[in-house]
Amino acid sequence: MNPIREITKAIRATLVLWLLVAVIYPFTMLAIAQLPFLTNQANGSLIRNPQGQVIGSSLIGQPFTSDRYFNSRPSTTSYSTADPKKDDAGILKTGVSGASNFAPSNPALLDRIKGKSDPDPSKAIAGDLSRLKTAGITPTADLVYTSGSSLDPHITPESAKAQIQRVSQSRKIQPSQLETLIQQNTDNRFLGIFGEDGVNVLKLNLAIDGLSKS
Repeated sequence: MNPIREITKAIRATLVLWLLVAVIYPFTMLAIAQLPFLTNQANGSLIRNPQGQVIGSSLIGQPFTSDRYFNSRPSTTSYSTADPKKDDAGILKTGVSGASNFAPSNPALLDRIKGKSDPDPSKAIAGDLSRLKTAGITPTADLVYTSGSSLDPHITPESAKAQIQRVSQSRKIQPSQLETLIQQNTDNRFLGIFGEDGVNVLKLNLAIDGLSKS
């Protein structure tokens, strides 16, 4: 056995495999992804406003707190909108996502949901349940609990309908019009059997803005 010949064969095989899996395959997949019917998904499923500006992705939730909009479900990481000057957890630097993994009995989770009273007003915590009830919204599971990724862009149709009255009063829009928009922006179960129906909150709010301007 000639060692030099074997080493040469090994080097050639390595180069061929590198060319196949590190150059040809990735660039082929990139080219296929840019086909007209795949471009949107491959480039992040970006959503643009009527002016053509990117305002988000249909795959990632973002916070809405105004009464004029349907609110998203809570996020453990506040959808990575930490204050750059107080980003001790490094959320903005790392793009951290994920659930808090708090048990149902965890005090921090209970404080967020039910609230916490304290003689010092600065230490008191307003619970999500009281916030929802004050806004006239019947609390639902996904308006109280975060998703596994903490970045879920959807809420259930029931959670969207629970907010119709508040948005209707704020926008002076008929509830029936909002119900129609909810239906139009509901993503149905995959193949009709996998997952659950979900309303994309960003798309719904963008449609409401369009309705208000029409």
